[in-house]
This record gives sequence, C-alpha cells and structure tokens, in this order.
Amino acid sequence: MSKGEKQHPHRHEHHLRRCCGCMASCLLALVLVVAFVALVVYLALRPSKPSFYLQDLQLRRPIHVGDPSLSASAQVTLASRNPNDRVGVLYKRLDVFVTYRDEPVTAPVSLPPQYQGHRDVTVWSPVLAAEAVPVAGYVADAMRQDVAAGFVALQVKVDGRIKWKVGSWVSGSYHLFVSCPAVLSAGYPAGGSNATALKFAQPTGCSVEV
Repeated sequence: MSKGEKQHPHRHEHHLRRCCGCMASCLLALVLVVAFVALVVYLALRPSKPSFYLQDLQLRRPIHVGDPSLSASAQVTLASRNPNDRVGVLYKRLDVFVTYRDEPVTAPVSLPPQYQGHRDVTVWSPVLAAEAVPVAGYVADAMRQDVAAGFVALQVKVDGRIKWKVGSWVSGSYHLFVSCPAVLSAGYPAGGSNATALKFAQPTGCSVEV
C-alpha cells in the first residue's frame, strides 16, 4: 500500500471533524443571535408588571374558629390590568388563597390560563373555601378576638407564572406573586347598636412582584 493510500483515511477523518466543528459553530452562533435579538426586544419594550386590585371579598358563611382550626368560605373578586402598549401577558398558572397572620386559611384555587392583551383588564371571581384548616393555637386565639372585636385583617394572595408576548415571540416563564390586604369589619345598621356580619371594607391595590 502506498503512502498516499495510507494517509487517505486520516484526511477523510480530518475533513469530517472540520465539518462537524463548523456545524457546531454555526449552531452556537444562531443560538447566540436569537438570544441577543430576544434580549434587545425585551430591553426595547421594557414590559411593566401587571397591576392587581382586590375589588371585593364576600363571606359566604361566618368564619368559624375551632380548637385550633379555622373554617371559612368567601368569594373573592380580583382585577388585573396590563399596563403595556405593545406587550401581552400570558398567565400560565395562578393559584389564589387567603392568609391570616401569614398562615394559609383556605386551600389554593387554580385559575384557568389566560392571555391578557395590551391595556386589557381581566376579572376573576373564585370561591375560596376551607374546612377545619389546622392553625397554630395563637392564630386561632387571635382570630377569635378579632372576630369578636368586629375587625379582621386578611391577605388575599396569588402565586403563579407568567410570560410576556410580543407578536409571535414569547418570553420565558417568570414567577408572579401578588398580595392584597383584605380588611373585614362589622357594620352597624341605622338606628341600632348591634353589629352585623363582617363585611369587606373597601377595594384596595395589591403589591405585585415579578
């Protein structure tokens, strides 16, 4: 076998390695270009986080405090507004629940995925309920005192994931956390001094983290 014939397989292997290297370099360059374009689009549009408002919280039955547990049922009305002119919001997952003194007192309710267009407003009205939710003893005692006093401060919270959408481009997933103060107080009927059931005080804005 001649020297040229012996070197031929090595030349073929060398060309194959060069070909694979070029393809890998081209693929990496393409990924970097796409990532750079996505970053430029994101920075140019600078999407603002959505605004949330707690419009109402209606107790469907009185809060019951066990030993030590809580039972409650309420319908919550939440509104969200997309402040962006050119960026849509994809709500991929939203779990809503109520806390008292940082302890969950209702089971989380999952809202259906939804797309929110530019400057659009979305309203949800889930029913949040819980039966004999275990809580710390001091939490149950505090709730008894607050209910007796006719003033209960709750928090309606939303935990989920969102994406930004511009045309056909969709961003990665971002964590969304919303906290809305919900104050319940006892009203007094005209001409009487007996307290009525606890009522939602007034609509309020929510803190939003993305």
